[in-house]
Amino acid sequence: MDMKSWQEKAAILIEALPYIQLFRGKMVVIKYGGSAMDNEELKKSLIRDIALLKSVGFRPIIVHGGGKEIDKWLKIAGIERKFQDGLRITDEPTMEIAEMVLNKIGKEIVGLLSEFGIHSCGLSGKDGHMLQVLPKDKEKLGFVGEITKVDSLLIDSILQHDFIPVISPIGIGNVNGKSQSYNINADDVACAVAESMRAEKLVFLSDIDGVYSDYANKNSLISELRISEIEELITNGNISEGMIPKIRNCIQAVRGGVSRVHILNGRIRHCLLLEFFTQKGIGTAILQ
Repeated sequence: MDMKSWQEKAAILIEALPYIQLFRGKMVVIKYGGSAMDNEELKKSLIRDIALLKSVGFRPIIVHGGGKEIDKWLKIAGIERKFQDGLRITDEPTMEIAEMVLNKIGKEIVGLLSEFGIHSCGLSGKDGHMLQVLPKDKEKLGFVGEITKVDSLLIDSILQHDFIPVISPIGIGNVNGKSQSYNINADDVACAVAESMRAEKLVFLSDIDGVYSDYANKNSLISELRISEIEELITNGNISEGMIPKIRNCIQAVRGGVSRVHILNGRIRHCLLLEFFTQKGIGTAILQ
């Protein structure tokens, strides 16, 4: 490697310095899902990047999904997958498999973080009554929960002991006086946790690059988007279908006290580092 290449590497580190200083000690909630969970190389790369964030002073909290893995195990068990308005209809057998799979995924993330010398703790939203829920629509959806309260005591304790919380989107509710597990949309969990913890950043890792001013023009990615600009993008169709509930979550999080919400393509290697440590970033940041 010649001297110019070494100097270019040094310039990258220098560009990152002000961002490291600015966000040192700040909490960032990362919603981990999409294709980044299914590709082993991407998975390891992303976890390494989270380890780096932790090592330079960020305080990450990971909320993960696991829909494709749940589908796989439902098929093995001979249980039909059913959805209503984008939400998984969750009867008792489905709930049992979802809880098993999501807890398994959480422990896998903990194991990967440990490979990079990072202490973490896999949690269900049931632990410490962290995610308290009511049924979203018992008749149509079964055991799908809507969060009524986030008890952050356990998360605070884990962060104070320098661990990364890794949270599975399972909540706890009450049925006829008995505790009941509920399946929760992972985006909703990430939002609720970020609001409760007053996180500096909330990141949604997905399979899209961000929000476009003209969806047909892939050169029109919006780097920064104000809440006041969103309704027009929905009206003209540049935010549509499955993106609308995600954007609504982003708006709720910002209004709930989260400084910035980032939508990033988790299939891009080092997307977190590129978004946080470079001037322009690579996704869309939503702010007040």
